[in-house]
Parts: sequence; C-alpha cells; structure tokens
Amino acid sequence: MSTRATRPAEAAYAEPTDLAFVRDFVRDEAIALGLSRLRADLLTVAVSELATNTLQHTAGGGIVRIWAEADKVRCDVVDGGVSPGFGRAMPAADQPRGRGLAIVERICDEVGIHPDGVGTTVSLGMLF
Repeated sequence: MSTRATRPAEAAYAEPTDLAFVRDFVRDEAIALGLSRLRADLLTVAVSELATNTLQHTAGGGIVRIWAEADKVRCDVVDGGVSPGFGRAMPAADQPRGRGLAIVERICDEVGIHPDGVGTTVSLGMLF
C-alpha cells in the first residue's frame, strides 16, 4: 500500500487497437501502486469503458494518468469530448447499450467529471 503521493504515469490512446495496451497499463500500474489485484481489475474495467467511449464518441483519442495518493489510487481519463452523463440508473437488461457509465459509477469509490471547455477529464478513485 502506498503511503505517499506519486507522480502520474501516463499513456495515450487513439485507436481501438490501443485498448489492450491501456488495460495492461492501468492494471500493472495500479498493482505496482499498491491496489489488490481485484481492485486493480475493477479500475481497469472502468478505464477501459471510458477509453472505449472516447474512441466511439470523440475524435483524437485520449490520455490516461494514474498515480497514488495517501489512501487511494487516482486515475484520470482525459479526452476532447463533452462531459458524459453520470448519475443514471442502470439500464434494463433488455437494453442493448448504456450500461458502461453506470458500471463505472458502481465499481469505483470516487467518480468526478471536470469539463474545461476543450474536453473532459473523468477522475476515478479506488481506495486501498
């Protein structure tokens, strides 16, 4: 478990073929920072969903940043898109789409959205 803040590690993605790299990057960094394998896998699922949404709904790809704070691992997913709509109910089982952001909110300890007029940063936090 990390007891001090670390400098962010960063990875860029721009193509669907980059998603496997992003998942490996997040999982490996999260474990190295002190998250358990299970919690690192949950963070990886959340980041993968956000990165996939970036590639489906924006142009230009995005950046993932990950670092440790005193009590958690933080991860930012930054892209040039508009703020996603969090705070929604889980779609019904017969709906073909729309579960990804609802899942992100349920598996992360913290989810924050920070639009800046140029794009959006979604900040995730996973407690140790």
